[in-house]
Amino acid sequence: MSKTKQESAGISISGNRIPMSKKNKKLFFFSLVATLLLISAIIGLVVGVNSRKNSGHSDGLHNVHSSMAHAIVKSACSSTMYPELCFSAVVAEPGFAKKVATNKDVIKLSLNITIRAVQRNYFAVKKLIQTRKGLTKREKTALHDCLETIDYTLDELHRAIADLDDSAHHHAEDLKTLISAAITNQETCLDGFSHDSADKKVRQGLIDGQLHGERMCSNALAMIKNMTDGDASSSSMSNRKLGEVDEVSDDGVSWPEWMSAGDRKLLQATTVTPNVVVAADGSGNYRTVSEAVAAAPEGSATRYVIRIKAGVYRENVEVTKKKTNIMFVGDGRTSTIITGNRNVVDGSTTFHSATVAVVGERFLARDITFQNTAGPSKHQAVALRVGADLSAFYRCDVLAYQDSLYVHSNRQFFVSCLIAGTVDFIFGNSAAVLQNCDIHARRPNSGQRNMVTAQGRVDPNQNTGIVIQNCRIGATQDLLAVKGSFETYLGRPWKEYSRTVIIKSEISDVIHTSGWFPWDGNFALDTLFYGEYQNTGPGADTSARVNWRGFRVITSATEAQSFTPANFIAGSSWLPSTGFPFTLGL
Repeated sequence: MSKTKQESAGISISGNRIPMSKKNKKLFFFSLVATLLLISAIIGLVVGVNSRKNSGHSDGLHNVHSSMAHAIVKSACSSTMYPELCFSAVVAEPGFAKKVATNKDVIKLSLNITIRAVQRNYFAVKKLIQTRKGLTKREKTALHDCLETIDYTLDELHRAIADLDDSAHHHAEDLKTLISAAITNQETCLDGFSHDSADKKVRQGLIDGQLHGERMCSNALAMIKNMTDGDASSSSMSNRKLGEVDEVSDDGVSWPEWMSAGDRKLLQATTVTPNVVVAADGSGNYRTVSEAVAAAPEGSATRYVIRIKAGVYRENVEVTKKKTNIMFVGDGRTSTIITGNRNVVDGSTTFHSATVAVVGERFLARDITFQNTAGPSKHQAVALRVGADLSAFYRCDVLAYQDSLYVHSNRQFFVSCLIAGTVDFIFGNSAAVLQNCDIHARRPNSGQRNMVTAQGRVDPNQNTGIVIQNCRIGATQDLLAVKGSFETYLGRPWKEYSRTVIIKSEISDVIHTSGWFPWDGNFALDTLFYGEYQNTGPGADTSARVNWRGFRVITSATEAQSFTPANFIAGSSWLPSTGFPFTLGL
């Protein structure tokens, strides 16, 4: 019987193996290898398909997450003045999608990017100082001013990030103040190169970097404002009813009615226990104010009192950012005088010309005169420059001509002070309230006009402005005698969003009937905010005021209250600690 198909294949019907020839063994080997290869290929194909499926799933998740991050950034940046810069800067950051889940994340990332941009500006300025030949005295000073203000900016940006991280305690106004000051610092750097054509050439080498940093700060400020507006828990507000009537003491100082008679007597005391005494005759610890400041502790959390005995101190004094909680106490505004004469004409910058410059936060001063005697022909010559947050001045005189009081940045309060000058004599971009002060224009040079204020807000989101409340706006005797020969105005717009508000003040007839004066043509007339509320006196008539879009006669008490110390400078949270009198409301 012949072999069946099964037998030919080497397979027994009974299941028993049948011996194979060498050829059949060889065929079987190749068949086995082919089968194994086919199985391997199939396994590989399945694994590859599954791998691609898993990879596709992972890629899909990544794409969804990236799209969400892009959407969050775009939404956050939509509230800014420079949305394209905001968006492109953040999404260009490596791994940004993993860092962004909320608007706050966008702000923090934007601030970190801004810090690097500002650091580059710092090194660009240092390089100019080291490599540029033929720099004038003022140009060198201006470049050093830039290094100083950039240093302030970096500190403010780092503090803002730390404040955002401390979400349980951050306050909206603190954040806005920090970034508003950072923006102002960029402007201050550039302003130092605006005095003549040579200055402007140096300015061109810095302007791109400074404006980039300023715009990045502007974007962060807009996002912070958008995030915090309406969040009552993030703001420090007064519990006091703002409409309360205050009592007035014999010396004309307003005291809140809730303050006890004992507390008022304590606050009116002329002596404060000093840590050190400055006396020019050598009877104190130091002969100069600068020596006493240099010896003061850095970063003090408690008040450090420097008593300055009666005398004339001819020096330029700087209270740096590290010198916090310093207090100057004089023997009287006519007895204790700190005086200097730095000015722009002789080679200084406006920023550097200050007789006294204060940056360390919570600075206080009482019963002192700050003076610059350069005179009206020397142009900008500052008596007092203040960039100290939560700083206050009581019964102080600030006397100069052009640019007397430089309210540079941060939150400031002046009560029962005298400020006198000619052109733009209260200027800057802080949030400043002047309460119960005498504000007097002086006789300027022939052909000059007096401007009481020149406020410098450059961004509509900055929480800055000059508020003059319950003050007396008039003239010194030398101007009164010739007031018909010189025009005096309440202010002019130094920067595009200039903001000045005058509340319940007595305005004499030294003020021109139009009230306000333009800076240059139509510049800022639509974007400024100038307001007057319930003022009195012959100069308070608003019937012939300017018809600019940005000017308004305020009629609403609610609107006026937004510019009181309680709301404009968060006064209820820090003014009580100064020991000075104040009124929180209207």
